[in-house]
Amino acid sequence: MAKSQDTTLPFDALAEAIKGRRSDYGHISGLRLDRAAPGEAWSSLPYRPAFVGDTETGVLHGGVVTAMLDESCGMAVQLALDGTRAIATLDLRIDYQKPATPGLDIRAHSICFRTTRSIAFVRSTAYQESEDDPVATATACFMIGANRTNMLADRASDQRSIPTLDVPEDPAGTFANSPFARCLGIRVQDDGTLMMPFSPKIIGNPILPAIHGGMTGAFLETTAIVGVTRELGISAPPKPIGLTINYLRSGRALDSFANVSIVKQGRRIVAFEARAWQDAPDKPIASAFGHFMLRPTPGSEEE
Repeated sequence: MAKSQDTTLPFDALAEAIKGRRSDYGHISGLRLDRAAPGEAWSSLPYRPAFVGDTETGVLHGGVVTAMLDESCGMAVQLALDGTRAIATLDLRIDYQKPATPGLDIRAHSICFRTTRSIAFVRSTAYQESEDDPVATATACFMIGANRTNMLADRASDQRSIPTLDVPEDPAGTFANSPFARCLGIRVQDDGTLMMPFSPKIIGNPILPAIHGGMTGAFLETTAIVGVTRELGISAPPKPIGLTINYLRSGRALDSFANVSIVKQGRRIVAFEARAWQDAPDKPIASAFGHFMLRPTPGSEEE
């Protein structure tokens, strides 16, 4: 566990401030900080129909888990610091251990195990019944002093108008079976790229404002699923195995775009790379490399 640095606020006051003044998406999603210690955060996310990635199974969208882990890791970093410095995710690696059981809350335990003057290192576990039986695990690096904002002091938590996670109906659309993708407003454009419109519900830092890193990760994962399914001509969406997201620029209050390319295809495993941008494709705000598992074909060998 990381040792807390000299704090401007007493630790209990710092923990209370983090509970009330986090990202806008964190508040909208219902993510709670249940317990805090220096450099450690225990959080929980209630199950909601808007989080579902596949209505046929009721399983949560992988991006929901990604966003939760990103937010939870950020809370652990703030609990290891003094509460005066802004942080930003540099990279986040998610390993999906198993699908989350529909209807159950998800919990996370995040530990900021080392801080330097500029970087914080974190690991986290998302689970439902027991931390020994994880849904997903994560490792992340955060930049300390990423900008001049201070989310814990620059605004009061009761001064914001927080939107809701509404899920528009689109029974004939690409995301008819994915409420969370519809909630984010993601849609496929004529040229095959995906677009995620900017909206208040995807804000991370409300002072800049900037898009939540977890929302960018969810967008990249959705883009990869849609693109790989389309390019391979498969009927069932692939299953995420692991995803590493590199954050290259701040996602501003603008629409975001993304595409995906297949790096390697085996009989059972596909490696892919996805990129998201706002101004131009050659100026990405984030990239993601990951692996999907395909539905087994009878008589084939796993690669």
